[in-house]
Amino acid sequence: MARRGRGIASQGAAVVAAAAFAVACCCIAGCSGVASAATYTVGDGSGWSLGSASWPNGKQFHAGDVLVFRYMTWMHNVVAVSEDGYNGCTTPAGSRTYASGNDSVTLARGDNRFICTRYGHCYYGMRMVVNAA
Repeated sequence: MARRGRGIASQGAAVVAAAAFAVACCCIAGCSGVASAATYTVGDGSGWSLGSASWPNGKQFHAGDVLVFRYMTWMHNVVAVSEDGYNGCTTPAGSRTYASGNDSVTLARGDNRFICTRYGHCYYGMRMVVNAA
């Protein structure tokens, strides 16, 4: 009488099944993983300028995305402010001022507000709110 046992063929099937399971796990982990942060240059080719207020319109930002502010240092700066600082074009205590001309700012969840405090630029509209989901 011939024995039916676990031979090489059934061991091969077990290896294939284990490999398929591993691939499936990797696919699931890859699909549910954290998306990489995007980097945006504020104002695109124009940079951070008096026309930047509408630049965020139509874009979808997420917490962790990076905004790069490019500008002439003798003419502009970037100040991350609170809602009061934004509305009053002021720099409240604790506001972060950037002045390198090539500043990278990581967005926090919610509204991120930025103004330029040089030469009254904020009063002329050089301010921007970026909402990050």
